[in-house]
Amino acid sequence: MLNRTIITGLLAILALALPAAGAAAAGHSGAVVFSRVVVKTTKDKEDKETTSAEGGLYAVRDGRLNQLTEDPTDTEPAFSPDGRAIAFIRSGDVFSVRADGSGLRRLTSGTEIDSSPTVSPSGKLVLFERRSADGAPADLYAVNSLGGGARAVTSTPEDDHEASFSTDGRLIVFVRTAGAADDLYSVRPSGARAARLTRTGRVDEFSPRYFAGGIVFSRGESGEGPSAYADVYTMRRNGRKVRPQVAGAGSAYVEDVSPNGRTVLFRRDQGLWVKRIGPSRALKLSQLPDGSQTNAVFSSDGKKVAAFIEADGREQLSSIDVSSRSTTELAEGFEPLEPSTEPGTVTTIGPVITWQPVRR
Repeated sequence: MLNRTIITGLLAILALALPAAGAAAAGHSGAVVFSRVVVKTTKDKEDKETTSAEGGLYAVRDGRLNQLTEDPTDTEPAFSPDGRAIAFIRSGDVFSVRADGSGLRRLTSGTEIDSSPTVSPSGKLVLFERRSADGAPADLYAVNSLGGGARAVTSTPEDDHEASFSTDGRLIVFVRTAGAADDLYSVRPSGARAARLTRTGRVDEFSPRYFAGGIVFSRGESGEGPSAYADVYTMRRNGRKVRPQVAGAGSAYVEDVSPNGRTVLFRRDQGLWVKRIGPSRALKLSQLPDGSQTNAVFSSDGKKVAAFIEADGREQLSSIDVSSRSTTELAEGFEPLEPSTEPGTVTTIGPVITWQPVRR
């Protein structure tokens, strides 16, 4: 997943306020929310440079674009399971807003750097990574979604990250980096019963997600460069019965698991693929440009995939129909999502995207 410092430019609100999930009409897949920033650098008569930034969180739904927040440091949005609230990061702290951008609430504060929020299945907790300084190892912390003091879920000298809740909310799986290796661990939201799930020496495990039968994850070399590779594996919640799901020619990286916990979405061979977990064939959804980076998620009904794709300086946000494999740009026709050609202006969208759950 991409990781950048995000600062950006203000856009006008282009559509009606985003309705909450409870008001979503049947057949709609909810809104896709992402961050967008525009940085402008100008020079005065004395050739002195001035940099300004505008932006925030944006939502696109049914071809309509809406700006939810107006702080250029807002990033890493994560919906609550009922689709009514969004947790996100602002200037290194955790905040939340309602799905229409109202009701801003600050959840954490302090000198530490918080990142990567995710909301528990009950909607009562926000789990996140906390670092003492930029580049320092992270611990996992949790805070009540209505506010209050944050508490440590893990506390070690190692780097704990990429955390994900089980569907019942009783367990958290995460990656712990110790030395040169990444292994998978689990822990309860209270911080109790931490358990090591993998022990593979120089081979890394990463991108874990719970599915209906246990945990699906990537195994290989998690770094960047020509030595990086991965296959997709599954195992039970206790780390036993590890089995390959996607292995062989071409690396495969886990992107998401469908809401029903039966299908894995992964990136492989310059393409996005889906596969029913178990003895089944994979289906290629979309071709990706060479050297591209992606972040893709399922809609709450599992019928569509939203994909953020960055390649050759262009950033694209698309929706892919899993059944027909047809692709549509989520904000097609809206000039503000296109990279600016104005000198000294840099526009960045994403990379983290989240798809609003809707009640059927």
